Amino acid sequence: MSYRVVVHIHNEDPFLAEMDTMPDPRDNFVVLRNPRRRDGRSLTFITEGATHFLYPWSRISFIEILDGGVAPGQRLLTFFREDSSDR
Repeated sequence: MSYRVVVHIHNEDPFLAEMDTMPDPRDNFVVLRNPRRRDGRSLTFITEGATHFLYPWSRISFIEILDGGVAPGQRLLTFFREDSSDR
């Protein structure tokens, strides 16, 4: 199961990413996939073609774990019509 997270780096803007597993407390780094800005655009410091990224705990202030589904602010609102036969 993949976890969607918001990673907060010291003195940097937070970004979205995925983690395959929760990090073990003994780990020195966190493995992230598909890092991107919160608006979905790519990060400027990522090399094209790179797939996995290792961030040391010393650079991370904290990590937010998001619920399944879309991130807040990116929800799609749709219209619906009630069926008149249900009344």
